[in-house]
Amino acid sequence: MILVTGGEKSGKSTYALNAALERGSRRAFVATAEPFDEEMDARIRRHKAERGAAFETVEEPVEVPAVLRRCTGYDVVLVDCMTTWVGNLMHYERDVEAMQEELLASISGNEVIVTNEVGMGVIPLGESTRLYVERLGRLNAALARRAAHVVFMVSGIPMVVK
Repeated sequence: MILVTGGEKSGKSTYALNAALERGSRRAFVATAEPFDEEMDARIRRHKAERGAAFETVEEPVEVPAVLRRCTGYDVVLVDCMTTWVGNLMHYERDVEAMQEELLASISGNEVIVTNEVGMGVIPLGESTRLYVERLGRLNAALARRAAHVVFMVSGIPMVVK
């Protein structure tokens, strides 16, 4: 499994897409985003255009572990992204810790997973934002432990961490 992390607009998705394209011809793309506003709708359309027909796309904002369990026949499964997924879990008031454990148990090793590194700035003022940052940070650390490779994107430059 490859974990691709970094800041917003650091090149994570592009790097992950290219890494997935090199891992075989049977490719799935698990999209966690929902078009809650016009900006997100435009972002989703842009990402779909970038992928073209190279991936079979599964749009799933919450039940990502179930999707991973169904995607074992693919050469590669690109999941974009954990940042949005954790936010979705909180939005839909799901048990985040239980879902994270289920996700970790569903990883087969053929995944390229995208996430954001959100814990490198100031401590957020609001309780819900602090909780989000803590939950995503714990998930990212668990994914990094499981990953064969971890890539940290900085200004479009991949830095191999593991």
